[in-house]
Amino acid sequence: MKKPQGAAAQGGYKRSLGTRQMQMIAIGGTIGTGLFLGAGTAISQAGSSLIIWYAIAGAVLFLVVRALGELLLYRRVTGSFADYAREFLGPFWGYATAWTYWIMWVTTGMAEITAAGQFVHYWAPGFDQWKTALIALVVLAGANLISVKVFGELEFWFAMIKVTAILGMILIGLGVLTLGFSDAGDTASVTHLWADGGIAPHGAWNSLMTLQIVLFAYLGVELVGVTAGETKDPEKNIPRAINTLPIRFGLFYLGSLLVILSVVSWSEFQPGTSPFVAAFAKIGIPAAAGIVNFVVLTSALSSCNAGGLYATARMLRTAALNGHAPRGLARLSEQGVPRAALAVSSAVMALGVGVNALDPEHAFLYITSVSTGGAILVWSIILVTHMRYRRAVNEGRVAASPYRMPGAPYTNWLALACFAFVTVLISWNSDTRLALYVMGVWVVLLVVGYAVLRARRTDTPDEPGTAEALPADLTTSAPQN
Repeated sequence: MKKPQGAAAQGGYKRSLGTRQMQMIAIGGTIGTGLFLGAGTAISQAGSSLIIWYAIAGAVLFLVVRALGELLLYRRVTGSFADYAREFLGPFWGYATAWTYWIMWVTTGMAEITAAGQFVHYWAPGFDQWKTALIALVVLAGANLISVKVFGELEFWFAMIKVTAILGMILIGLGVLTLGFSDAGDTASVTHLWADGGIAPHGAWNSLMTLQIVLFAYLGVELVGVTAGETKDPEKNIPRAINTLPIRFGLFYLGSLLVILSVVSWSEFQPGTSPFVAAFAKIGIPAAAGIVNFVVLTSALSSCNAGGLYATARMLRTAALNGHAPRGLARLSEQGVPRAALAVSSAVMALGVGVNALDPEHAFLYITSVSTGGAILVWSIILVTHMRYRRAVNEGRVAASPYRMPGAPYTNWLALACFAFVTVLISWNSDTRLALYVMGVWVVLLVVGYAVLRARRTDTPDEPGTAEALPADLTTSAPQN
């Protein structure tokens, strides 16, 4: 029976992320512009039925992360699910997963800096959107280049700000509903949830079409897998971070939307405007609306920091360790940071600045649809990898994980069916169909790139499960924490 390689699985990284940082990264990665900005467009299209789609999507994504959690406790390595795909599905799938996750978060990072530019318009309407995007990218890339501790601390406070803001919004909204204070007190009512045209005022089909935006809001739930190799006490912290996901989803997504849509009718929300900012403006607290706009700005920066930069650098290094990217991208600094991989990711992400300059009005929709397409592919690979892992366990070829996904493989197939349905919806909408075209081209590039890679390699390629064995010149001699 093959056993997990715990000593090497860390991959040369330092275990610098503590419990509080791990928890906040898990929270921060799942609360971004999909909720704070994208929900405005989705509310105007789906009304209060949007809450149903957030609940269903949250349940499906919880299944994905539980499957990933079982793999993480089998063998822990940063950039893990690409390595698991390599081990249980074959070399090509490890290659495809690493590069697809990389491009997914690069485009997501573009979306976040795009949103940052839109949020800055609240204070400076004349300030070019692309300039904000460029400034945000430079500052966050600089912080990530220093050390993982700086990243973790920055992400902790980013996440703390938005968690505090959402809780504040919920409490103030409940106060408006129960005590009737503020300008919205006379009209605020839970009847808004089913009145004003019904739960799905534009029809069930138009409501369903918002699922792409909803799934984008959950991008980042898998970050627990990317941080595994840099987390202290992973046996305790990884299950804890995963098991609290339903509570976080219920409070931050469902709770906030229930309160907002009770305080303000769905019909008063506009595409491109944060529902949190609009709700506070309706309540009649202008200063609070400005504060919330600052919060949603930091939320965008948080998501770009955690996924767009941190995750892409680690996944690109995983590709390099597996021989699927230039060898130099696998090097770590003395602080345990893959600086070369981070620099490449940041440079490609800068293309998002160009998109903002060329078409600022549609930049967010274009970029998020591509991100969601990549996410669906990666999440599906995690589910299939988990099923192959379970088969290997049943055959006695690998060790069983102490943390098991409930209901497998039936829950795997249920989640995969949901992703297939959302893919059909994406193809149906002319505005989001671009994502499938891009992903189709991306799949062709992956196949061609892998064929070229195999043809040019002279060593024995791609033995599954060996990515943790690091060449001495790719790690540092700095003591491990």
